[in-house]
Amino acid sequence: MDNLLLGSCLCGAVHYQTCTPPKVVSHCHCSQCRKGHGAAFASFFNVLRNDLELTCGAESLKSFESSESVLRQFCGECGSSLFWSTSKGPYADWISIAMGTLDTPVTGAKQKHICVASKAMWHDISDHWPQHP
Repeated sequence: MDNLLLGSCLCGAVHYQTCTPPKVVSHCHCSQCRKGHGAAFASFFNVLRNDLELTCGAESLKSFESSESVLRQFCGECGSSLFWSTSKGPYADWISIAMGTLDTPVTGAKQKHICVASKAMWHDISDHWPQHP
């Protein structure tokens, strides 16, 4: 499969794959994404839940409900942030994958900054990608 994207956590306990390439990469600046990634922002792309397959380490995947209806998933061995999803609203059938966990190179996806109204005060956005409050 030419479109197969592979990903894993830092320690390699959790592996996943999807055939859905990123159309848009969202760089989220909300406080939960910043804290969950320990960085100025977190970069994700979305696929339908049915298009994501855990190929190894499902038993190592841990979950944390960061707010009502939002589930964040990470490796219980190394702590790598892997996925987040919502159980309510129009995106309930989708799951967001942390871009930094991809093992397959990806280029060409559109990119945007979201939740910039709550971005870290010490971080300046200096690229040309669209910004959304």
